[in-house]
Amino acid sequence: MRNIVPFRDINVHASTSHYAFTSPSSPSAQTLVIERPSGDIRLNDGALLGAKRVSSIAGILGIVKLRLDKYIIVITKAQPMGRLKGHMVYRIMATEFLPLRERTLHDSDEDTYLTLLKTLLKTGPMYFSYSFDITNSFQRQAASNPSHALWQRADDRFFWNKFIQSDLIDFATGATSASGLRPHGVHQTGADPFILPVMFGMMRITTTRIKSTPLTFALITRRSRHRAGTRYLTRGIDEHGHVANFNETEQTVVLNDGTRGMGGEGGMQNGKVSGFDGQDMQVLSYVQTRGSVPVYWAEVSTLRYTPDLQIRGVETAVDAAKSHFDEQIRLYGDNYLVNLVNQRGREVRVKEAYEQLVRTLVSGPTESAQADFVTSEKIHVVEASQPNQKYDRLHYVYFDFHNETKGLRWHRAQLLLDQLKDGLVRGQYFRGVDMPGDSQGRLEVRARQTAVVRTNCMDCLDRTNVVQTMLARWTLTRQLTDIGILKPGEAADDDAAFKVLFRNIWADNADVVSRTYSGTGALKTDFTRTGERTRAGALQDLNNSLTRYVKNNFGDGPRQDAFDLFLGAFQPDSSGIGATQVFVDRRPILIQAIPYLLAGSFFLVLVSGLARSSPETTIWPLRLFSIICLVVGMWCFRFIYTHGVLYVNWPKLNTPRWANEGYQETMGAIRKDKFIGPFVARHERGASTARVSHLEEGKKRIQ
Repeated sequence: MRNIVPFRDINVHASTSHYAFTSPSSPSAQTLVIERPSGDIRLNDGALLGAKRVSSIAGILGIVKLRLDKYIIVITKAQPMGRLKGHMVYRIMATEFLPLRERTLHDSDEDTYLTLLKTLLKTGPMYFSYSFDITNSFQRQAASNPSHALWQRADDRFFWNKFIQSDLIDFATGATSASGLRPHGVHQTGADPFILPVMFGMMRITTTRIKSTPLTFALITRRSRHRAGTRYLTRGIDEHGHVANFNETEQTVVLNDGTRGMGGEGGMQNGKVSGFDGQDMQVLSYVQTRGSVPVYWAEVSTLRYTPDLQIRGVETAVDAAKSHFDEQIRLYGDNYLVNLVNQRGREVRVKEAYEQLVRTLVSGPTESAQADFVTSEKIHVVEASQPNQKYDRLHYVYFDFHNETKGLRWHRAQLLLDQLKDGLVRGQYFRGVDMPGDSQGRLEVRARQTAVVRTNCMDCLDRTNVVQTMLARWTLTRQLTDIGILKPGEAADDDAAFKVLFRNIWADNADVVSRTYSGTGALKTDFTRTGERTRAGALQDLNNSLTRYVKNNFGDGPRQDAFDLFLGAFQPDSSGIGATQVFVDRRPILIQAIPYLLAGSFFLVLVSGLARSSPETTIWPLRLFSIICLVVGMWCFRFIYTHGVLYVNWPKLNTPRWANEGYQETMGAIRKDKFIGPFVARHERGASTARVSHLEEGKKRIQ
């Protein structure tokens, strides 16, 4: 059976009754027809008459249903990022929404939904390939069936547009009967080339040299679509075993890759790339993961710089954690759980919860701790005494990153590497060699990676980035030594040019992962880029920290709504259009007005202080007015700071339970206030008492 890949070129034809999608390079292929306004899907043999060609597109991203209409999201512009084994990878640069009906009704929520989705698509780093499965690591690709369609081979975790592709997938698999013209259960192979899987994350592909040996160096980070969201709004684990901010990062070296990156100087032969210098192409890859601590915990924003930490009993998370590690062990083998949170202060509760969870999962847990002149617990290891069950493949390693590297002593992170070396050696890495004559371009597996390092800190960002970069550098040196490019004792970054390239790519990776979760670039990237901590880097970290504070409190609500809408965690309800509005601010008017009173009061104080007065002018009325404004402003500031939960920009679609509880508790306290309580109660009569009363507006679906 031939390899079914998405069409590289698609023409869109539009009429008042349908949209038709054809591939000009495949004239014998069937035409995909989506009826207007019903959204029914069918295949047509040959082109349809009466439809006007409106544009050429790079692919169909998916179909999304909002309150008033369904929209076909098409990719109108894609940027080539480079080639892997001869397959070009693209980044989505621009999209367009094709409505199924011309809107006769106006709905503000519909406009907001569209704005949220368009903003996510404009800012979110999404990638795809027509002929290469970028959602899977090279090792998983080697075990997949190349005769299946590309979307069928995609890793469910990293198939980011799977929810909005569900209409096309259901049609292709026969899960639904769109028009009644075909029986249920019949696979429509003609629809497969229109389904394009998209990955969300980071992708860098570059050609370089190490010791005069040409190679392709690639770094791919795949962000999971499960429990996706923003920093303080998605923490920990859910009941399905999905953790927040889960990312898989694969570092890849391709040797004897005749494509030479963007240019494609080598040729394609029978679906694979011809090597050069008479040598077979080799692929070396190493996978690491990161993800939030797998217990039920949250950080509740209250406008204070440090949010309130909440952790539920570890025993409540055992079943969810088992589901999580079932998948991790099945996919990656042994898991080395590297924990980098602080052992003092507020973070110690997260550390203790994680260790308690591991003790519960492994059989006969044994523990060992190392101390030094810096800290009494430099390294803490928890693992099974005699492995005899699945979860005994978990190896917990705590490293006191904060204390060990304090004072710019970043070289002391090497202590963690020394602790992990035995596991890294046993866990190996993936090595595959091109099989000459294989029409599918498959690799002959010479070595498999049988373990993974799963790293976390509180955010799984800054400290995690430093450690992952260190492990990737060590593994790359080992790989190149094993195949003879480097001699024993040499290191990959002995080559000055490659050293700069390697550091910058990993620092770029840190920034991309951080922006998608926290809204800013990563901290400590000056060390990743240069190998040392600098004053400029410290100032940049301060700027990023302050920006994170602002965005996490006032900007993450809409970003979380966009994730939930795109991934299907929230589905708009078309009932009650115009009668209920999801995005309306339902707080009492007085509560809404206090920030404006604060701004107005301090503005008047400032104007009064700068105003010039003539000697004949009586000063005391102006001073009295300034004092009154100052008192009002100070009261407003104190009120906002004390009741910060009322002013955090929470998600409107799937508002967290603890945010709703915090709102209700705070409003209850305000109503009892002798001064402001009567005004709030008066304004709330006949209105919802909760800003988040829209929780049941939509149907939730976890894919």
